[in-house]
Amino acid sequence: MNYVSTRGGSFATGREGGAAFLDILLEGLAPDGGLAMPESYPEIDRDTLDVWRFLSYPELAFEVVRLFATDIPSRDLRGLVMNTYTAAAFGGHETTPMTSLAAYAPGVLLQGLSNGPTLAFKDLAMQLLGHLFEYALARTGEPLNIVGATSGDTGSAAEYALRGKRGIRVFMLSPLGRMSAFQTAQMFSLQDDNIHNLAVRGVFDDCQDLVKAISADADFKRAQSIGTVNSINWARVVAQVVYYFRGYFMATSNNDERVSFTVPSGNFGNICAGHIARMMGLPIERLVCATNENDVLDEFFRTGVYRVRSAAETHATSSPSMDISKASNFERFVFDLVGRDADALKALWRQVDVHGRFDLSSTGSFAEVRERYGFASGSCSHAERIAVIRDVHAATGHVVDPHTAVALKVAREQVRPGVPMVVLETARPAKFGETIREALGRDAPWPAGFEDLLERPQRVIELPADVDALKRYIVDVTSRSPA
Repeated sequence: MNYVSTRGGSFATGREGGAAFLDILLEGLAPDGGLAMPESYPEIDRDTLDVWRFLSYPELAFEVVRLFATDIPSRDLRGLVMNTYTAAAFGGHETTPMTSLAAYAPGVLLQGLSNGPTLAFKDLAMQLLGHLFEYALARTGEPLNIVGATSGDTGSAAEYALRGKRGIRVFMLSPLGRMSAFQTAQMFSLQDDNIHNLAVRGVFDDCQDLVKAISADADFKRAQSIGTVNSINWARVVAQVVYYFRGYFMATSNNDERVSFTVPSGNFGNICAGHIARMMGLPIERLVCATNENDVLDEFFRTGVYRVRSAAETHATSSPSMDISKASNFERFVFDLVGRDADALKALWRQVDVHGRFDLSSTGSFAEVRERYGFASGSCSHAERIAVIRDVHAATGHVVDPHTAVALKVAREQVRPGVPMVVLETARPAKFGETIREALGRDAPWPAGFEDLLERPQRVIELPADVDALKRYIVDVTSRSPA
């Protein structure tokens, strides 16, 4: 399996035959500013689905990931995967349990993705990424400086996966004052020497732009051994593909059935993994993209117009992990949408750079969004989130976080008779205590092991949204302390 850039350039691998999985594992953006994509998607036939249906989660993860990581010996990859998806790390026999919410909305199921160490779906990819990074660095002996951005859960998932890892430093950018108290404390309370939390005076998109600027500076990236854990990292997306297959098998009794998925989406990484699963042959009828008030993606899927928002136009909401107006992984889908024509993709992004938007509404490409790729969408306001949290609890006794509530509101509107609608859970509700108290008049159940979280001492550096300031900080840290 070789990889290409969405913008047509090549990866600097130092060998013939294109870029393999390990070549791009530690990369953020490609040298031309694009994202890594496989030359083609592996195709899964009915016989393979029949076998995979009865595998455990770690066994299924191995089968899926090895299709994309063909340069890692099977024995090594199996060990990495089996050491990742353990009952100890993910809280029980079933890694992603399925719950019926039929009492709230007939046909709607909730796939639990928050059983990992940081109580968010990001753990399912990040824990594997930590093992893969360690494996790759052991082969090269080189250090790695991870520069990432988070709107909420990516940061803590990455830091918990990489804390104390030899040869790795983590520089995690977050928007100052924009995360929940739980999310903030979960990140900033880590005292490991290799973890550096940087609160940026701006919104998440400013943080993400800084990461992209660092990745686009080839000289700085090489000199400082920069890598990334954001969902622009292909390995993270691959790891997320696994739970779509698992969710399908849990929601159906045989492989003649179809399912739909509703996914709360901010940076488009989670639902992009569903797109890849569907392209591989998983019988997904529709992929429903659910957004909050920052509805750039919903607007595109309804109208064909992709219009980015400025920082001033990006709302701070009660679903903060989705407060994003420039979805990085959307480029991966657009690459497929324009027939993998890198020149056509670059032309669209030039329109965004100049005009802040592109318009596909009158093109054949936009017709394919629904007809070929199965996408639909919807959005959800704060008042609607509160109502969903309240209604789900009243109907089922289940407490959901506000991001999952966004997806449940949209799923209820989009579910079709005879086709199960699987909603992907985002995180434990305790991470968003203020919103849960507003909805239910009481606190969400507090997870074991985090009772004193809000009282723990915190360690964070505040920075402006300025790439030179970030570079100076990274250089200062790397010159003072070995990885």
